[in-house]
Formats: sequence, C-alpha cells, structure tokens
Amino acid sequence: MTEATRVNIGLLGFGEAGKLLGAEFARAPAASVRAYDILFESPAFFSECATGAASAGVKAMAHLDAFCSGCDVVISVVTADQAAPAAAAAARYLRVGQIFLDFNSVAPDTKRSAAAFVEAAGAAYVDCAVMANVPGRGLAVPILAGGKAARRAADLLNPMGMKIDVVSDEIGRASATKLCRSIVIKGMEALMIDFSEAADKCGVFEDVVQSLDATFPSLDFAALAATMRGRVEQHGIRRAAEMREAAKMLDGFGLGGDLSRAIADVHERVAQERLAKRARTDTLVANG
Repeated sequence: MTEATRVNIGLLGFGEAGKLLGAEFARAPAASVRAYDILFESPAFFSECATGAASAGVKAMAHLDAFCSGCDVVISVVTADQAAPAAAAAARYLRVGQIFLDFNSVAPDTKRSAAAFVEAAGAAYVDCAVMANVPGRGLAVPILAGGKAARRAADLLNPMGMKIDVVSDEIGRASATKLCRSIVIKGMEALMIDFSEAADKCGVFEDVVQSLDATFPSLDFAALAATMRGRVEQHGIRRAAEMREAAKMLDGFGLGGDLSRAIADVHERVAQERLAKRARTDTLVANG
C-alpha cells in the first residue's frame, strides 16, 4: 500500500472510544491515523498523551488546524455536549472532499446543526449512530449511518473492519434510532438501580427478585441488576449526556423529556458516587 492510496483518518477526541478506534485503525494497512483532543492544547498533557498515542501507531496533533488539514476522514468521538461545538471548531479548517463522521449520541436537531457547520465548509457530513459499546467490539461495533456521503464513508471504511450500515440519505434518522433505543436501555438500567437500592434498604431484595423472576422466568433479575449497575458506574457520565439529548429530542416533538432527564440524573449520580468512592480510596492509600 503506497502513501498515495492510504486513507488519512483523524480521531477528533481521544478518550476511551478514540483510543480504541485509533489503535485498531493503525493496524489496517490502508490507514494512517492521527488524533486531536482539546486537552492536547496543554503542552504538559500533550507530551504525555503523544507518547501513548505513538505506541499505538497514532500521531497526536497539538493543534486543530494541522490535524484537520491532513485528514481524508475525520471521526468525531467527543462528548455529547461537545458534538456541535467540536464540529463548528473543525469546520474552520475543513475543505471540499473531506468526510466528517459524527459518532456522538445526540438529538437529530443537534446533528443537523453540526452538519450545517461542516457542509458550509464544503466537507461532507455523516450522521453515525453507534449501536453498542465500542470497548470489546472496536471497529466492528455496529453503526447506522445517514447523509449523502454515508455510502462513500461505508465503502471506504468497512474494508478496514468497520460495520457501517447506511440507513438514510438524510441527517437525523440514524441518531433518532439510537436515542429511541437508548430511552429503553438506559431507562431499564435506571430502573434496576432504583429498585435494587430501595429493595436493599427495605431488606426485601431477595423477595422482590423472586417475584420478578416468577413473572419473567427468562430473566435473572439479580444478575441483571448487578450487570446494569456496573455499566452505569463505568459509563454513567457519558450516558447521562446522551439521555439529556434524548430529552431534547422528545421536547422538540412536544412529548416532554422529563423522564429522560430523570434517567440521566440516575446515571450521573451513580457514576459520580463511584468516582467519589475511588477518590476516597486513593486518599486512604496515599495516606498509608
């Protein structure tokens, strides 16, 4: 594979998902990979991250303009609340021919706002909905995609191991599918947490689980509650932001997003409690 035929892929955002995708893209013979994160603007932080990125075959870029100029494809994997601002910032340096894939779980209107920035620069915007956790699946995570350049993106990236399924030429359908699904999944997780915490305090957890298992014999509610709590503890901050985007979507339809906001509050609370517990443990260890 020559340099002329390589696809220059850029990860906009270098958190958990960005690092995993970057490392896997770097193993593809057809890809050259770079990454930018707003935290890289700090010289001390950049120096630390650049070394780690390089060990995975990813070139860390300290400035957004240089990052964008060298990309054929930009994949935005920031946080939900930064999806539109990140697209707006990148759009200042995008050009005709580039493809901008937005992996962030946000409302359709947020995706359309982000698309407006990208398309005004002449680049192509693709609405992507990541339908499972990136950890454990990596590039093979199922993705729904929409937009006029969705097919071009799929044809370019699927041979590298991605699983992009084009569902629409329109921006918003893919993200709407993801958020509607998330209302169910994240809502179930919040319910499992509330029921198990209340049942524990009342001393009736085993009784409630026995009743639930009898009603739904195909499910193991004790295992389900434990598994879902663990997922929320680990990913609750990101999922809370996603559910607030679901609330925006529902508000826009006149349906009311209060339930989704309440779900977001549960996810954020549980994740913050875990972080606080970890901080206390770290302090105790440090103090001997």
